[in-house]
Amino acid sequence: MPALTTTQDGFLLHGRPLRIISGALHYFRVHPDQWPDRLRKARLMGLNTVETYIPWNLHQPEPGTLALDGLLDLPRFLRLAASEGLHVLLRPGPFICAEWDGGGLPHWLTADPDIRLRSSDPRFTDAVDRYLDLLLPPLLPHMAASGGPVIAVQVENEYGAYGDDTAYLKHLEDAFRARGVEELLFTCDQADPTHFAKGGLPGVLTTATFGSRVDRSLARLREHQPEGPLMCAEFWIGWFDHWGGPHHGRDAADAAADLDRLLAAGASVNVYMFHGGTNFGFTNGADHHHAYVPTVTSYDYDAPLTESGDPGPKYHAFREVIARHAPVPDEPVPAPSPKLPPTTVELTRRAPLLPPPDGPADAPYPFLTEHPTHAPDPVSADVLGLRAGYVLYRTTVPVEGAGLLHFTGGVGDRAQVFLDGAPAGVVERERHEETLPVRSPRPGAVLDVLVENMGRVNYGPRIGTHKGLSGPVTFDGTPLHGWSCHPLPLDDAPAPDTLPPTPTPASALAEPAFHHGTFDVTTPADTFLSLPGWTKGQAWINGFPLGRYWNRGPQRTLYVPAPVLRPGTNDLLLLELHATTAPRAHLTDTPDLGHRKE
Repeated sequence: MPALTTTQDGFLLHGRPLRIISGALHYFRVHPDQWPDRLRKARLMGLNTVETYIPWNLHQPEPGTLALDGLLDLPRFLRLAASEGLHVLLRPGPFICAEWDGGGLPHWLTADPDIRLRSSDPRFTDAVDRYLDLLLPPLLPHMAASGGPVIAVQVENEYGAYGDDTAYLKHLEDAFRARGVEELLFTCDQADPTHFAKGGLPGVLTTATFGSRVDRSLARLREHQPEGPLMCAEFWIGWFDHWGGPHHGRDAADAAADLDRLLAAGASVNVYMFHGGTNFGFTNGADHHHAYVPTVTSYDYDAPLTESGDPGPKYHAFREVIARHAPVPDEPVPAPSPKLPPTTVELTRRAPLLPPPDGPADAPYPFLTEHPTHAPDPVSADVLGLRAGYVLYRTTVPVEGAGLLHFTGGVGDRAQVFLDGAPAGVVERERHEETLPVRSPRPGAVLDVLVENMGRVNYGPRIGTHKGLSGPVTFDGTPLHGWSCHPLPLDDAPAPDTLPPTPTPASALAEPAFHHGTFDVTTPADTFLSLPGWTKGQAWINGFPLGRYWNRGPQRTLYVPAPVLRPGTNDLLLLELHATTAPRAHLTDTPDLGHRKE
């Protein structure tokens, strides 16, 4: 018997009426040492529940494994939620979208070009079953049936926008039940009759996702489901950003007015997002409708709680709205967190990322695998087993002179081209580019193609699109063969002592290189990394992956959580892919996510 049950128009928890007032808070986008702070602030805003996805691709980086530590210690997150008196809505997918790398589907699964994702294809459901065999046992003690905080579990995610394989959804329902999940199950779909019909399951609660037109959306949900609670499982109160696009926002008063309409209608709600957090490292997703567009590092979402955990305008506005409909704790609104004083960091060590073009093809190099894969044509990152990061492809051009370099399979997603170590241009999937005019300086010139995975598509039919180079490469129509393929996962930051203490020579400013510097901290506090004069790359502090930076914007600073810092000397490491005009960085007390577009 589930702890949470439904009536004609609402929920009962252990037989008592419950209106779910929830907010989305993804544990994997927040430093674990900050989980207690964020959960406390959720309760103080008036939420009685938090919601989180579960990213399959991080929890199971390889088949047969399960990671539940550090940023992925979901049992600890659930214990903390319970200690704060919060219920939890759990959304294990297996597909989560979430503007997350690959929508949460693991790369080792999507690398199979024949598999039918999100379907009753046994190759897909068998993989899901093996994952759930490992994932669910450590979570069962945290279900409400066992006295834990988890009161409901979602089946798939907005499936009506993707497919109509009811057998697949039924398989997931049975898979949860067979593995001991007794709690209420629900589906969520955009407030569209067709989506409800394709994404729903008999006997499973249907919920809606929308950000406006509250009355119409609730009416559509009621038309599809004549009895049961009305619930908006994703009430969109902001939005996410793409590189090269605007910084999105939504007026706090406008969002609060729609939240008031929802609650006045007697509906339950999950605010998406209550606290967005950060796409640390290589975890951002991408859209690919008309063009490929990757999501930025920040997942601030213009949420009530900012990326750095400070109450914003929506926090105050939503707290006032919730107080009209439900009890709100009689405690002060939390103050903004302390910020580090402005600091300048000089980057005095550097080391080139790529091996010299005149070195032995198989010579060990600090940042490359010792044994590259050799193939007649380039091998995709997926075939190389690389979830994220970079691949260096190296061959030679047999002739001298100008010509057209053509990537027959395109690039996934951004390729920097070098001839004998000199930059020759960039090819981007985002711009539908497959060719580049170049000049070979001599017969036998070394051609390097450094391909960056900018984030796997997280929504729609292009999920699983391969990264790196996945087809032959020609120069003026002549195929180039004999490739060395070096994966560069960069799961861990290179140790600072591998970078010599030498200044950057002017001749090397345009080559991909690691840059290192140190700075002192008296008392760790939140801060924001600002990189004026730098172009594009990745940043780490004390080995923690802050994520991707790019002067294309809109995002201009990277959030640095206070727990990443330590009293005394701290290390900053940048992988700059292009050039810097001044080898220094700045730590500031103010974030810059770009000019906001309502």
